[in-house]
Amino acid sequence: MFEIAVVGSLNLDTTVKVRRLPAPGETVLGRDHFTDSGGKGANQAVAAARLGRTVAMIGAVGDDGAGPMLAAALAAAGVDTSAIRTITGTASGMAVITVADSGENSIVVDPGANGWLEPVHVRAAVAVLAEASVTLAQLEVPLAAVAEAARLTRGRFVLNPAPAAPVPPELLALTDVLVPNATELGVLLSEEPPAGPDDAARMARRLRGPAAVVVTLGAQGAVVVTAGTVAHVAAPAITPVDPTAAGDAFCGGLADALVAGADLVAAAHWAVRCGAAAATRWGAQSSLPTRSDVAALDEA
Repeated sequence: MFEIAVVGSLNLDTTVKVRRLPAPGETVLGRDHFTDSGGKGANQAVAAARLGRTVAMIGAVGDDGAGPMLAAALAAAGVDTSAIRTITGTASGMAVITVADSGENSIVVDPGANGWLEPVHVRAAVAVLAEASVTLAQLEVPLAAVAEAARLTRGRFVLNPAPAAPVPPELLALTDVLVPNATELGVLLSEEPPAGPDDAARMARRLRGPAAVVVTLGAQGAVVVTAGTVAHVAAPAITPVDPTAAGDAFCGGLADALVAGADLVAAAHWAVRCGAAAATRWGAQSSLPTRSDVAALDEA
């Protein structure tokens, strides 16, 4: 029995530390680069698994050397990988990440095999989607695959519309919980990003389709908007080190709490702490917290 299904991307991440992010056309010197397993889908799967949930990953890798490594990293975290497809003649997805001393980052993603995940691959995992209490999806794989997952899901469908892109109304209508950040919310409404929690709540209320919206706002926490509730959830004060997978830790934490039966506001309180804990450490999957890591953050 899988509690959470994740439909999404698997990437090989290369991170370079820099004093500051380069301006357009500028070259800056980096230091201490390292490679980590990543991809929004895989990160969210590992995030939920590290919190103790049974998780299955539905995605695609290439037939290069990175593919087995990415699948092995998921398996080592306790994620079921039987629904990961290998796409012949295609490289696995990759991301190049620069992280400044300020904690800001910049990411370029080449989808690779992620771009070849098709509805037929999702349908092959219909049994997983039928039994999962929560299905998580993002936009680093084709919309057709995401929409198929939304149609086949029998539990709650949670969509993280990242990277920022328009989402078809029919997919929004199948979404139980939409989890955009400020930039993604602005793109969904073809507007500038919200200036703060009040603005985010106002904009989220204008979205049509999702049953609920949770807007992540980094250091300002999150805003939860449902038909009858608007709540601002504050974030704990931290010194950010690398925010690369903080949003994925948030999504994994949100799914974890929803599986446990928490209401959406309580789930967002837990998710904000999971995201904050991830931002205090370097890397993508290597930064994702366990329950004890989140407890340590609370005690700090």
